[in-house]
Amino acid sequence: MNWHDISFLKFNALDFLDILVVAILIYLIFNLLRGTIAVNIFIGICIITLFYWIVKALRMELLTGILDKFLSVGVIALIIIFQQEIRRFLLLLGKNFTNNRARFWSRIFSNTATNAQVGYDKIKPVLEAIKSMTTTKTGALIIFARNFDEQVFNNNGEAISAKVSKRLLESIFNKYSPLHDGAVVIADNQIKVASCILPLTDNTELPPNFGLRHRAGIGISEHSNSVALIISEETGEIAFAKEGKLRVNVSLAELERILYKEFQ
Repeated sequence: MNWHDISFLKFNALDFLDILVVAILIYLIFNLLRGTIAVNIFIGICIITLFYWIVKALRMELLTGILDKFLSVGVIALIIIFQQEIRRFLLLLGKNFTNNRARFWSRIFSNTATNAQVGYDKIKPVLEAIKSMTTTKTGALIIFARNFDEQVFNNNGEAISAKVSKRLLESIFNKYSPLHDGAVVIADNQIKVASCILPLTDNTELPPNFGLRHRAGIGISEHSNSVALIISEETGEIAFAKEGKLRVNVSLAELERILYKEFQ
């Protein structure tokens, strides 16, 4: 092949459609993994795949053969590594289809003011419980799971499936309650699980005054598409974790804006 010969780059409408569909799939997968440790593995795979296409186009036979064997065997390894993410991705596709259909009819038969009220009604009992627990310095860890995975959460806590209410949250996190240790997981406007044990973050740069609640809240936001709300038992201060990042000293007014945005 001549160095200036690019005749091998044949491009038509089907090739454009092919690239577009692949780009959309990559975006959906990246958006699903964003904020988790798995995203680093995904980026590494994309780099290796791109490098493979380049050496194959340049007809570098030795590198092409090595990378071809690596990628063919790596597919099986990826299925094992990303089994939870693949399961979440398939659940997300089905859930998004259902939610989009519901939103379509909601936009037709409801107005903006009604939707805003529904959004506030969802977070109102949580805000009331948090306000009370900060006053009494009751330690709490509340997880808002966008994609609830029963295999992950139910295996690490007590299944409840109850409507979110101020008194129920206060009862769970009361220091005399057998369920106060661990996290409460909220999904689909229900308390799904209580006393849930979560993975701790591996971040070694966190301040030493961060306890297990803070580290568990950061950890679950790294490993899943969830956000966490932490109330310190020592100070009563509120913290909010998302995508592995923690915001501390969050006021009640600021928390209301954050939760309203997350629920919307």
